[in-house]
Amino acid sequence: MGTDYQQARAALGARLRELRFTCPTGRLTGQQLAQRLGWQGSKVSKLENAKQTATPEDLQAWADATGQPEVYPELAARLAGFESHIRSWRRALANGFQPMYEGLTAEINRTSEIWVWEEAVIPGLVQTPDYARHVIQRYSELLGMAKGVEDAVRARTQRQEWLYQPGHKLRVLVWEAALRSQICPPSVLASQLDRLTGMIGMDTVELGVIPFTKPVKIVPANGFWVLGDRLVVAEDWHAELWLDDADNVTLYRRVWKTLRESAVFGTDAQNLIRSVRRTLDV
Repeated sequence: MGTDYQQARAALGARLRELRFTCPTGRLTGQQLAQRLGWQGSKVSKLENAKQTATPEDLQAWADATGQPEVYPELAARLAGFESHIRSWRRALANGFQPMYEGLTAEINRTSEIWVWEEAVIPGLVQTPDYARHVIQRYSELLGMAKGVEDAVRARTQRQEWLYQPGHKLRVLVWEAALRSQICPPSVLASQLDRLTGMIGMDTVELGVIPFTKPVKIVPANGFWVLGDRLVVAEDWHAELWLDDADNVTLYRRVWKTLRESAVFGTDAQNLIRSVRRTLDV
């Protein structure tokens, strides 16, 4: 679990302890509160010391047992914050690219169906090694990370083995801007576009492109991945956001489906990719 998540859980534990101390009928010991709740004494300690995550029912019972039922909405809001795991890029990369890549790769490997939206870059699971190298290098320079680029390229390439395993399905949507963004030399981009046209028709890949000329029903921004029905991974400049509550997973799936209505597939997608490819002076 990420550092930010643990800090948020520790803050909730400190707040629960404060409520125990400020009970209107007098300060309660952990054992006294456990007796009121019908819990084992260790549960109170685990919740206060961030060794266990409370459920909404735990928080309601705690608020009631400490004579402060009005604080439950605040506690529930804090708990909802656990559903958003913010992984700061600088902290995540403190030990190099490899640990960060291993975490996401493990999540991908336990998923059979993935939905991806990218507005300005080709998604990692379909990148060529050369294209991946330039993308990772740009982020490395931005964040001041001089080492580990080649390890990250290898890890990203190895992750693509997921595409060739039976029963897997990658559903990718990209905006036309992703085809045109020259974050790499034209020759590298040309090879990347060639790979995309070759992947159309694979039984494990559904690739759609939203042309600039197509109307859209929602702003085509904020790239994200939806892993099955349990996790969304979205990226920003400062951090990677992991969302694992059902409401957010449902929301991002709805966003993806809305974007899909503007996309072209199959031969139309191949023709669009090839038309962009012809604009490159290679």
